[in-house]
Amino acid sequence: MPYKMKKETLKDIAKLSELCICNDQIDPELYTKYEVKRGLRDISGRGVLAGLTEIGEVRSYIIQESEMIPCEGKLFYRGMDIEALVDGFIKEDRFGYEEATYLLLFGELPDHQQLADFKELLADCCTLPSSFVRDVIMKAPSPDMMNTLARSVLTLYSYDPNPNDVSIPNVLRQSLQLIAQFPMLSVYGYQAYRHYKEGESLVIHSPERDKSAAENILMTLRPDKQYTALEAKILDVALVLHMEHGGGNNSTFTTHVVSSSGTDTYSTIAASLGSLKGPKHGGANIKVTQMFEDLQKTVKDWDDEAEVEHYLTALLRKEAFDHAGLIYGMGHAVYSISDPRANIFKGFVEKLSTEKGLEKEFRLYSLVERLAPEVIAKERRIYKGVSANVDFYSGFVYSMLGLPEELYTPIFAIARIVGWSAHRIEELIASGKIIRPAYKSVAPHQVYVPLQDRK
Repeated sequence: MPYKMKKETLKDIAKLSELCICNDQIDPELYTKYEVKRGLRDISGRGVLAGLTEIGEVRSYIIQESEMIPCEGKLFYRGMDIEALVDGFIKEDRFGYEEATYLLLFGELPDHQQLADFKELLADCCTLPSSFVRDVIMKAPSPDMMNTLARSVLTLYSYDPNPNDVSIPNVLRQSLQLIAQFPMLSVYGYQAYRHYKEGESLVIHSPERDKSAAENILMTLRPDKQYTALEAKILDVALVLHMEHGGGNNSTFTTHVVSSSGTDTYSTIAASLGSLKGPKHGGANIKVTQMFEDLQKTVKDWDDEAEVEHYLTALLRKEAFDHAGLIYGMGHAVYSISDPRANIFKGFVEKLSTEKGLEKEFRLYSLVERLAPEVIAKERRIYKGVSANVDFYSGFVYSMLGLPEELYTPIFAIARIVGWSAHRIEELIASGKIIRPAYKSVAPHQVYVPLQDRK
């Protein structure tokens, strides 16, 4: 049973929260006065340089005569263009998740034997501790799989014979185990929730050593274990595209910050999961899917550009969907002209929509992608271009794959644990200094008043 507080206690807390709201207000003009870069970004969206990395590079502009010129978005894994990486394994009709994992962790592409050995190593690391599924995952299932995943990660600390050792061999061992175990922790957590909270049959399939991560996710999730080759390939591409996005994204920066304190791997990854869970970060694709569900109910003719444009305008004016004033999936903190991940994804999305008989839905997504930047430019003052980001299409893909919404963000985590692990190892090797940025206090000083004299 959920823990419930007394109504009187909740009322007392609500009153106290008013003090927080009253006394924690900061004048927005002070941020300008003290030149504070809110969100560690300037008004143009350029991030404050906080560190150096060799893991990933996000490029959205070029410098010409000391001016920032927006360009087509580029993403590099260890200096390799993500488009070339995906194109390479797709042309050779291979899965890319394991190869990209090797690249991010070790800085180079594996040869045939190295890749085969690495896949065997990941399969060896996949095993969960004895009775872990029964004693941890099946106990007190959460309606949010990200919390289930974080709890499982923190509990694995107790099963590790050497959890606090931050030497690179030990951290690499822990990282490989978590990378291999994340798909099972996520899927099994969902199966437990589905059984205990929704009364569905409990189905637990074991992963198979000779299958890719994408194949095992689909196989362990579905009662009949069946999936098509196209489904597995598209999920594999999705995992590769979500693995890494530079050191400055919120969850990866969290990895750097927490790692710099010298804490253990499990605490670090749990903190990163907490960051990724947020709707401003990893939870965005769920919002895209829900927004399109509302659009499809509201707009009668999906091919009518004027009607779709009217709906998008209503979104920005807080008159439609969740009244947040956002067109989810459009725009990015870094990219302006294009998000390379969305560009890569779009072609695969179209193929899957054809296989699933959802061509009409794909046309609607394409129409919104084209109209949204125009609508946003009319309604808002913007400092850089707006384009579809990877979340715009990933939610649509996951829905076509039959993945439950509860697993959308954990799928992101299954991919991003690779980038987190690479960045954690890099931080431990290269830094050695705790990350501690400055915050300026703007609170007026107070004189202590004895208790009996306070009013």
